[in-house]
Amino acid sequence: MTRYIIQRLLLLPFLMLVYSFVIFAIIHAPPGDFLTSYVATLSATGTSISMDQINALRHEYGLDQPFIVQYLYWLRDLLHGNFGLSLEYQRPNADLIKEQLGLTMALAMMAFVLTWLIAVPAGIYSATHQRSVIDHMLTVINYVGVATPNFMLALILMWIAFAYFGLSITGLFSSEFVDAPWTMARLVNLLEHIWLPAVVLAIAGTARLARIMRANLLDELNKPYVVTARAKGMREWRLVWRYPVRLALNPLVSTIGWYLPQLFSGSLIVATVMNLPNIGPLLLRALINQDMYLAGGILLIYSFLTIVGTLLSDIALVMMDPRIRMET
Repeated sequence: MTRYIIQRLLLLPFLMLVYSFVIFAIIHAPPGDFLTSYVATLSATGTSISMDQINALRHEYGLDQPFIVQYLYWLRDLLHGNFGLSLEYQRPNADLIKEQLGLTMALAMMAFVLTWLIAVPAGIYSATHQRSVIDHMLTVINYVGVATPNFMLALILMWIAFAYFGLSITGLFSSEFVDAPWTMARLVNLLEHIWLPAVVLAIAGTARLARIMRANLLDELNKPYVVTARAKGMREWRLVWRYPVRLALNPLVSTIGWYLPQLFSGSLIVATVMNLPNIGPLLLRALINQDMYLAGGILLIYSFLTIVGTLLSDIALVMMDPRIRMET
């Protein structure tokens, strides 16, 4: 196992190099560049800029260089821990990302914990009480959860809160705490607001994982080793939790690799609809305005989280199921 982890960690730099090239190529794929969008914005407001100024800015930002030269400059900066300068904000990209990182991770972890705390027990109960009234109810709820887009659920909850309770539930802070320094009052205000976005983000994942857990556990409960354990007089709940549940969790654990970066983005559309100050809206704005270094830095973080999440999934699978061996 140790050898496998070392091999994966040694492979990480190569994978990140490949991902960096693919990401840089993707963010360069749309026609034009940041200055094209900038000039269009100025024209829409009735402001003009001369061609000499445009060429000077293009040279200053390195946009007049060939694609491969721009990539190599960006890669050189990344190797020195420099994410580059945001063309739109005129600030270091690392600072912009750091400002959103703490709240993004807090929201992501809360949504992740809610998803597992609800999905796993619900799936276990449905499997062990197959075709019961509660099983049918949970099945209907899961189908509705999977079929309902998260952003639509967010809009519905926002409308209900405002129409019936006069509450505005957008953002993670009340207006007076948005730019306030961190105090106990600001922390309490965050906790009062963060639970709803976490629930919205967790619902679709909860519904999917609960269905997977139910199906896998039903398959395990019909295997011979379970029948043998029952015949030996082993208590039902001890039997279920000790063996079938551990094996049924394997497919759920294997999804951490792609679920982690998805939560980190805060479900971009939901974050935009609910005005959440996290990485998702920052990435959307960078893509719209072709702020390529900011967008590339965020996408590179997502790639890193996918690789790390997959490695954590593999390690957790080995710890849960001794039949899995990573050594070759």
